[in-house]
Amino acid sequence: MYEKTYPNKRFKHTAEFLQKHISTDSEILDLGVENPFTPIMKNLGYQVENTSGEDLDIDTKAIENSSAKVITAFEIFEHLLSPFTVLQSIKADKIVASIPLRLWFSPAYRSKTDMWDRHYHEFEDWQFDWLLEKAGWKIIAREKWTNPIKKLGIRPILRWFTPRYYIVYAERIKL
Repeated sequence: MYEKTYPNKRFKHTAEFLQKHISTDSEILDLGVENPFTPIMKNLGYQVENTSGEDLDIDTKAIENSSAKVITAFEIFEHLLSPFTVLQSIKADKIVASIPLRLWFSPAYRSKTDMWDRHYHEFEDWQFDWLLEKAGWKIIAREKWTNPIKKLGIRPILRWFTPRYYIVYAERIKL
């Protein structure tokens, strides 16, 4: 049997989770610009369109005007000042979203060279669940996984058994 290969563990888990919950005949709006995971989704058979780099904290028109039935948001909510506003603006009935979890032994990520590549939020799983629920979503499935790195030290050892990524599949609550 053909085994798909992925550049990293995060992509492998994300692809498996997406395939488990979303059929390939669903149109997807992926929040954020085209990224290394976009071609993976397309190769799996998904019809994917990305937002075009607008600041989603200020401009949610691409989300509001999309006819996609599914929204994906892979490691984007931690970069937003107001993920609640973005979650509320979604018209689709389904969302698959992942975030890097807050690690008690490591500070929030902050690029020294790219002012946009910074984490304003690093959530604990319960905080992200609460955010989704408050914005009108019901979580159907969730998973976590670790992200070990091949370095020496206390933090690298802790990464072997401390979950780093969290992914959820949720559906819009019908009122």
